Amino acid sequence: MNWFKTEDDPLAEDFVKEIRATIPWLLAAALVVAGYYGVKNYMAARRAAASEALVNAYTAEELEEAVSKFGGSDAGGALKLRLAKKYFDAGRYQEALDQYAALSGDKAPDGFADVPEVGKAQCQEALGNYADALAAYEAFAEANPNSYLALTAKLGAARAIALSGDKEKALQRLADIKESVKGDALSEARVDATEDCIKRPVAK
Repeated sequence: MNWFKTEDDPLAEDFVKEIRATIPWLLAAALVVAGYYGVKNYMAARRAAASEALVNAYTAEELEEAVSKFGGSDAGGALKLRLAKKYFDAGRYQEALDQYAALSGDKAPDGFADVPEVGKAQCQEALGNYADALAAYEAFAEANPNSYLALTAKLGAARAIALSGDKEKALQRLADIKESVKGDALSEARVDATEDCIKRPVAK
């Protein structure tokens, strides 16, 4: 079930597409962890099976089965990250949110604690809970200014503001962000992409 009624909100639809297309961190993180656990645990039978599932499970059903079998193993966190992203890409935003919530705190794979925190905010945004999404994005960006997902959170906050109806404020927020990343071509391009979405006329 797709709870996000994008047919009623073209701007929101554009933003969800942007999240899927321009924020590859969740899948990248899972793949990195997959390689790590694949090397570390191959000698132990159960751990080897968990690592194999991490690398080879692709569909939501396969990932659900893998999480059911190996969710408590060393590879469990990475499996849940992959499942959360799979749910998000399929428009199953509440289920994705539940997976990310289960990984909060110290339950995420080592080095990837930031991923479920931003993932939860993205799910709230896609569910149309813009106030919750804005609060989550801003809290993360403030608490983690040096995170590789800090810019993702700042752009998410701007989107949430725009989706709440204040495009002018959102564009000013983006102008401030762009000034802060001046000279970083990739970051500037990401800001520009978000700005283009906000400025895009909504079809009547």
